[in-house]
Amino acid sequence: MVNHKRRKRLLKLLAEHQTATVQQLVEWLNASPATVRRDISWLAGRNLLTRTRGGAENLLPKTRQFPLTSETFQNNIQCFASRKRAIARHAAGMCNDGETIIINGGTTTFMMAEFLTEKQLKILTNSFLMAERLLVSSENEIIVPGGRVYREQNVILSPFDNDITQHHYATKMFMSVYGLSLLGLMEADPLLIQAEKRLISQAEELVVLADSSKFARKAGLILCGLDRVSTVITDTDASDKAVQLLEQYGVKVVTVEPDGEMPALRTTRYSPQYDFQSAALMEISH
Repeated sequence: MVNHKRRKRLLKLLAEHQTATVQQLVEWLNASPATVRRDISWLAGRNLLTRTRGGAENLLPKTRQFPLTSETFQNNIQCFASRKRAIARHAAGMCNDGETIIINGGTTTFMMAEFLTEKQLKILTNSFLMAERLLVSSENEIIVPGGRVYREQNVILSPFDNDITQHHYATKMFMSVYGLSLLGLMEADPLLIQAEKRLISQAEELVVLADSSKFARKAGLILCGLDRVSTVITDTDASDKAVQLLEQYGVKVVTVEPDGEMPALRTTRYSPQYDFQSAALMEISH
């Protein structure tokens, strides 16, 4: 088994079992102990697993140490993690092999990576962390815009209007947001507004991943109106009033149990400083 396929298999095994010893991985991967230890070291060096005494431990959905992001992202990914993971699982289930999709750089959308490992998609993302994770754990084709990685926001942003995003059109865009109101999708950071407006314009359907806490959050910046939103995926703690208001605006609402049980679909109307080269189509190094 070649290096990148074995490492992907190793990550999938850890996702299933959470922890494993070197000997277990030797048997599962049909590889030598020396090879397994090298793979663990290689993946740990890229913050994709945690080395333990005599083995390795999965990093998702637990907190991981992100080398290119701030404490804010690390803290946010822990908040309402069971809700976010269930939402992310359902969102990944909406993706069909062969599709081109867009995923933005939020914590809930980042959790989709775990459930996209078996897919065959073309994924455009402005999240460096999402791109890194998918390149190692899946066979999906990953495209990132050229520009600078902003650690605080976990986004890649080009200073030019004619960046690579304008050449790609997606059937769906999956987006995390700061808050959700009758005014639309809300953000607190102007930089995120700039990055995400470009991506929204390139997608046919906009699917918003918002745990129930987002309905109570207010911000001073509006990314887009509810008329642009096709679907909102939230959890069962969302109030009936909040869901009904979204439905009145023609937004399809899906609620999922935080423990990941099958989602309950509500009947509703359906309304249609780090620089690198742009148009980077990345491959796993050996």
